[in-house]
Amino acid sequence: MKVLVIGGGAREHALCRALSLDPDVTALHCAPGNAGIAEVAELHAVDALDGAAVADLAASLGAGLVVVGPEAPLVAGVADAVRERGIPAFGPSAEAARLEGSKAFAKDVMAAAGVPTARAYVCTSPAEVDEALDAFGPPYVVKDDGLAAGKGVVVTEDVEAARAHALACGRVVIEEFLDGPEVSLFAITDGETVVPLQPAQDFKRAHDGDEGPNTGGMGAYSPLPWADPALVDEVVATVCRPTVDELRRRGTPFSGLLYAGLAITSRGVRVIEFNARFGDPETQVVLARLKTPLAAVLLAAATGRLADEPPLRWSDGAAVTVVLASHNYPGTPRTGDPITGLDEVAEKDGPKAYVLHAGTKRDGASGEVVSAGGRVLSVTATGSDLAKARERAYRAVGRIGLEGSHHRSDIAAKAAAEAGS
Repeated sequence: MKVLVIGGGAREHALCRALSLDPDVTALHCAPGNAGIAEVAELHAVDALDGAAVADLAASLGAGLVVVGPEAPLVAGVADAVRERGIPAFGPSAEAARLEGSKAFAKDVMAAAGVPTARAYVCTSPAEVDEALDAFGPPYVVKDDGLAAGKGVVVTEDVEAARAHALACGRVVIEEFLDGPEVSLFAITDGETVVPLQPAQDFKRAHDGDEGPNTGGMGAYSPLPWADPALVDEVVATVCRPTVDELRRRGTPFSGLLYAGLAITSRGVRVIEFNARFGDPETQVVLARLKTPLAAVLLAAATGRLADEPPLRWSDGAAVTVVLASHNYPGTPRTGDPITGLDEVAEKDGPKAYVLHAGTKRDGASGEVVSAGGRVLSVTATGSDLAKARERAYRAVGRIGLEGSHHRSDIAAKAAAEAGS
């Protein structure tokens, strides 16, 4: 089949890479894509938030499947526009994507479905903000109700910082702090059947030791050797399936990728947040371990036939991804810097280690690949265990040159050490 992927980050590069390796995919297109995606897919210019334009492009290409990567096009109804043209789309409707587009809506769905999550207040005035902050005490957790590209959450001991963030957002969700390690679990669903992927853990803080500001994610690994083997089944039974059932009951079935961000607390599993699409950078490591060809699974979800698909197959090994970020990320990142060493990684480390592009483009004058965003590259590697995957990932990172860039040096370090002890 011909597949069109919408988006231009490392998540979309991971999706395109997996689809390019699928023998059922006869032609692969991506809009708008990036410099790395251009090596595995034909790129097209399109406004990813314009549903009619995306649907027109898909129709002109004869696409048999459109995969909508980022959250903003989903919330804007792009998947709806594609489906209205009779083309299968992997991604929820605008109504169902409110699960990510509004934290308050997600809390309402979870309450109705009996899904365990943090106690929370939805606040729209300074008085409500002060009351909520006083009720929970530190550490304070303040979340922008709407989309914020992974940077709308502040967790702080400083009540004034928490209050300032809340007032800057307008409508916010203030909730109790959840202790314990965090886990990301993706589940593919057609609105009825729920198929979990392998869990991953990402690293949100900018610097080693979980220091610094929140980011969109600085790295990830999978599997989780420290997690209970029954965790996935438990999350499907208590989180994913009840949520999918509740949205179907409301008349807004969720079809696509349900991402549950979880805290494994002293009182059990609790949902931190839902996303309505593949997560970044977790997708990079989850798809690195998936052995089942991807296209048929996504098409089955898009066409209501997921129950007919055989069980997913996974590699026994591990995967680690390390994000290389621009100077000053997650503030105002510097862009336009040349990136070196990409060919060297491909030559010396592939296919066990490879580079997935996020914020890159090819300079029109020089032909060089240059930085074009905050998170620039996801350097991803596989291995027989986390220690081997981690070693390969960081060896590849060491070959790459990007002036002023930074990355965390401790991705998967603790998990690898514990697994090896």
